[in-house]
Amino acid sequence: MTELVTKSTLLDQAQIARVMRRMAGEVVERNNGIDKLMLIGIRTRGVPLADAMVREIERVEGARPLEGILDITLYRDDLSTIAPQPVVKESKLPEPIDGCTVVLCDDVLYTGRTIRAAMDALMDYGRPKTVQLAVLVDRGHRELPIHADFVGEKVRTSDSEVIKVSFMDTDGVEEVKLLDRV
Repeated sequence: MTELVTKSTLLDQAQIARVMRRMAGEVVERNNGIDKLMLIGIRTRGVPLADAMVREIERVEGARPLEGILDITLYRDDLSTIAPQPVVKESKLPEPIDGCTVVLCDDVLYTGRTIRAAMDALMDYGRPKTVQLAVLVDRGHRELPIHADFVGEKVRTSDSEVIKVSFMDTDGVEEVKLLDRV
């Protein structure tokens, strides 16, 4: 049996807050404001990332960008290996995405397969003007030609290592840890 042990804490709560501020500012700057801007969190831990960035954008800009939630369960290419009966949760988009600048938000970018599934799911809702990607951690090891437009932290990892992101809303603590399989 494989056990995961903590190698290091990559980001603590204060560092995550600073990273979120920077990323939120980069999103606004790159898109010249928040007009027709929609941040969509990929379930599960992309949702608190999107929410934190939306709150930060609202604090700075004085207006709140659109915010949504996307469940990609049925779009995954590893669906048969997840569980015999995967649980599909609701996707919630505040309005049609046609013509919007969509920023997909996820906690960790690894192989790129989650993002590919998210883009497939997103296209079932319409045709956005553009799709951008914001991730808290980019750990490399891409299997698909996908890159993030906004990155909180780039971390070089081995295949045996795991990035564990915890948010207050989902886990009761806010931190990013590097774990290793032993």
